[in-house]
Amino acid sequence: MRPRLLVSPVNRDEALEAVEGGAHIIDVKNPEEGSLGANFPWVIREIMEVVPEDREVSATVGDVPYKPGTVAQAVLGVAAVGVDYAKVGLYGTKTEEEALEVMRACSRAVREFGYDTRVVAAGYADAHRVGSLDPMSVPEVAAEAECDVAMVDTAVKDGKRLFDFLSEEEVGEFVDSAHEHGLEVALAGSLRHEDMPIVRDLGADIVGVRGAACERGDRDRGAIRSHLVRKLAEALA
Repeated sequence: MRPRLLVSPVNRDEALEAVEGGAHIIDVKNPEEGSLGANFPWVIREIMEVVPEDREVSATVGDVPYKPGTVAQAVLGVAAVGVDYAKVGLYGTKTEEEALEVMRACSRAVREFGYDTRVVAAGYADAHRVGSLDPMSVPEVAAEAECDVAMVDTAVKDGKRLFDFLSEEEVGEFVDSAHEHGLEVALAGSLRHEDMPIVRDLGADIVGVRGAACERGDRDRGAIRSHLVRKLAEALA
């Protein structure tokens, strides 16, 4: 099965462009608050209202600190809005033990309150630049915490991409490890059009983009355009 393309709009208009371009997952985020910056609950709801039923919606809860209770409440909040995926950026966790504590709390919050939202544990390929968890340990943490998806992204959005920090072989090891633990895999990190066949062949289940789907490739000042989304979707096919 080919990977699903995840595109990250910041508002309703961008979400409509992503849908028109053929994105499979509409991922609500706020770049002004970081790599996995959280958007407002009402923005998530506005976007959900225009996304067709045959597409999925995810929402980021932020580049989170090592505060399990705070993060669990954030995940519960987006689950209550009704998203399919809640993405947690393990920014402030420095060890596997800290990351496991955070992600266990998130999974438990969703499960105990009866939501079907899938929990995504996201590490950063450039973890050394921000002092966070080794990304290669994320699959094991996600599995032990009973999450659904292991993800790797980049923390600093300065034009460098996933493959500037992890080799194709290392990304392949990440994918294989996650699959061996029964998890889905999401790959992101300033990926470009030319990266789509690479991440497809490495076995990604979900491929996340924003900048590559925006005008001039600018995730901050450009807006998502349907024709750019369509090119990315075609490159994954």
